[in-house]
Amino acid sequence: MTELNVKRLFDGEQWLSNQKVSILEDKIGAIRPIEQPIPDGNYIDILAPGFIDVHVNGGGEILFNHTPSLDALKAIIKSHAQFGTVAMMPTLISDDYDIMVQAHEAVCAALKQNVGGILGLHYEGPYLNPIRKGVHNEDKLRAPNEERLFKILDVVKQGKLMVTLAPEKVPQGFIEKLVNEDAIVCIGHSAATYDEAIAAVESGARGFTHIFNAMTPLTSREPGVVGAALQSHAKTWCGLIADGHHVHPATMRIAIAAKGCEHIMLVTDAIQSVGSDKSELPFLGKKIHRKNGKVTTEDGTLAGSDLDMASAVRNTINLIQRTPAEALQMASLRPAEFLGIDDRFGRIKTGYQASIVALNQNYHVDRTWIDGKQVY
Repeated sequence: MTELNVKRLFDGEQWLSNQKVSILEDKIGAIRPIEQPIPDGNYIDILAPGFIDVHVNGGGEILFNHTPSLDALKAIIKSHAQFGTVAMMPTLISDDYDIMVQAHEAVCAALKQNVGGILGLHYEGPYLNPIRKGVHNEDKLRAPNEERLFKILDVVKQGKLMVTLAPEKVPQGFIEKLVNEDAIVCIGHSAATYDEAIAAVESGARGFTHIFNAMTPLTSREPGVVGAALQSHAKTWCGLIADGHHVHPATMRIAIAAKGCEHIMLVTDAIQSVGSDKSELPFLGKKIHRKNGKVTTEDGTLAGSDLDMASAVRNTINLIQRTPAEALQMASLRPAEFLGIDDRFGRIKTGYQASIVALNQNYHVDRTWIDGKQVY
């Protein structure tokens, strides 16, 4: 058993002072007040639920598309753990079917072996609209081949599966079929109208991939995909890249005011630059330049991000003036609710996974535990 003495505990819902948290194997054990004073050096400043990132393309100089293997997954989670990420959805950017198969096999192997931190698989594409392709290679985009695709959806037997698609580029009934297979459908890289996006939500889509980026904007007479995403009556979640490059802070504040913090989740969309000190990296046949926290192709197109989850939390506090509790929830509890795993993740409570993060007073990561094991 491991016992942690905590000055300030955020249990996912409220702040508690001077608490002792025990870890029993991979679960949280008892949580109780500290009754006797303890020397300062034996305290953790802040303990919070570990961060859950549903959109991670790579880390530690490894892009999942380039190396869709079990070893790559282990390296990527290790790289992000130093920034408080305890669970992730490895993301495959639009690619050939054989690469999709390799990614599927790698994630299934990770789930079968209980590799800590791997929750499932996120296919970002290839069923996207070329008009809003962003950095995705247009020659990889295509219409769905259901016979092929449905062979690589059985990740859901052991973990979670996300599919980001443009609803206007898939056949009628396709979203319902995916939802019936227990896939979580997200709208992204889409030129859909507001009505098309709302129809997709009514068909079961429940997420919007990197809100504002690579989607039709909100305008006076056509609300677009953004307008559909910000509807507060629909139980959908928006992924937000809070790096200050993808979305202006004022725009982020407007989105949260419209949607509510309860349905905004912080994501990184990180590429392999996170955990690396290189300023130039290969990326899907292109060359990526990294400067001042931003990664772009040679023509200036954003190529994912150089963001980590701890920085996203700090930016949410400092750039858009949300409370630390809201920022921490947007990094953990909200993605857990989106994925339907908030009975195990997103809180520090007895019986929950001991996947937690120790932070200093400025919300930089001191230590990270995944399934009860200190990994950073």
